[in-house]
Amino acid sequence: MATLNPYVRGWSTYYRHVVSSEVFSSLDYFMYHALQSWTRRSHSNKTLGWIRKRYWGMFAPGRTDKWVFGSPDRYLQKFAWTRIERHVLVAGENSPDDPALEEYWAHRRRKRMPQTESKRILSLAARQKGLCTRCGQDLIEGAEYDPDDVRDWARWFTANLRGINVHHTVYRSQGGDNRPDNLEAIHTQCHRQIHAGDYRKGIRHAGHKSA
Repeated sequence: MATLNPYVRGWSTYYRHVVSSEVFSSLDYFMYHALQSWTRRSHSNKTLGWIRKRYWGMFAPGRTDKWVFGSPDRYLQKFAWTRIERHVLVAGENSPDDPALEEYWAHRRRKRMPQTESKRILSLAARQKGLCTRCGQDLIEGAEYDPDDVRDWARWFTANLRGINVHHTVYRSQGGDNRPDNLEAIHTQCHRQIHAGDYRKGIRHAGHKSA
C-alpha cells in the first residue's frame, strides 16, 4: 500500500480535470479483483467470506465505503475518491502578461495547485527565510519570517499563498532536476523577468510551476 498509494493519488490527481469518473471506477474495479485474486492465492484454504472480512472493511475515516482494502491503520486509496475538477477555459483573450489581470491568473493557479505543490513552496520559502532569492523582498508582503514562531508563520504564509513560482536554478532542458537544492521560490514578476531575459538570449527551458 505504501508503494501503490502514491501512484493512485498522483495518477488520479493528474487526470481529474477530464471526464474521468467512469475510468476511475473501472480502475477501482480492476484493483479489487486483482487484490481478491492475490488474497485467494495466499489463503487457498479459506472461504471467500473469510478473506473479505479479513482484508476489506470500512477503514477510511469519514467514508461509508465498506470495501476498502487494508486495515484501520493502513489502507489502499481509491481512484474514485479524487474529486473531478473540470478545466475552466481562459476567458476571452486574457493574457498572463497583462498586469491588470494578475489577480485573475493567480486565482486560476491557486485553484489548480495540488497540496503537494503548496507544501513544496512552503518548504522552499522557509529555507529562504521568507525572502525571494532574486529581489531579496518578502515573498508575501507582510509575511516576515519568524524563527521563534515558525508554525504561525507557515499557517499565515500558506493561507495567503499567491504570485509565487518554483524556479529551477539549472533548467530541466539543461540537465537540472526537481531536487530541492535546484529549486527556489521567487515572485511571479521576478520569474517573468528571468525568462524574458532568457528569451532575448535564445535560451530554451522547460515550463515552471506557479502558485
